[in-house]
Amino acid sequence: MAISSVSSASSASAWSAASRASGSGLSAEEQRIVDKLAQRDKEVRAHEQAHLSAAGGLATSGASYTYETGPDGRRYAVGGEVGIDVSPGRTPEDTLARAQQIQAAALAPADPSGADRQIAAQAARMAATARIELARQDSGSATVAAPAAADADSAESAASTSAAASSRADAYQRIGSMQSPAGGGIDTYA
Repeated sequence: MAISSVSSASSASAWSAASRASGSGLSAEEQRIVDKLAQRDKEVRAHEQAHLSAAGGLATSGASYTYETGPDGRRYAVGGEVGIDVSPGRTPEDTLARAQQIQAAALAPADPSGADRQIAAQAARMAATARIELARQDSGSATVAAPAAADADSAESAASTSAAASSRADAYQRIGSMQSPAGGGIDTYA
């Protein structure tokens, strides 16, 4: 389990204050580095926690961190990643809901990284594909009902509308099948 950013930052600050008071050997430059690392640690942990909170049941792992050791001998998180299940659902409705949650998790931090934005774009494509499938299902039931219409003009109009929807669906399908970034982790916060 990850140490909370507040306790990490406050313990680093407490240690910094104690070391300054006791003159325990950190130069002003080393202290500046420690302070910068402590701030980075706090930002990274908050960023990854935002992903975890929004991911809910789609998180496949807790946050994992990349560390750097400061001049004070302590390890500070300078990068991180949260594993997210980005697979589609069993139904178009489920896929759409999952895609929306993935996108929300990817964009949850105040400052999403480039990798976060790529995952959000991948989720948007997955949502578009699910919407296309839902539209096909809806147009399939509308096409069956259209010939039963009493008026031949309304049947022709319904077929025309269905063909246009199918054409749009085909275009969206091509967009949805475009190459997406590999991987299922949200972010390497670097």
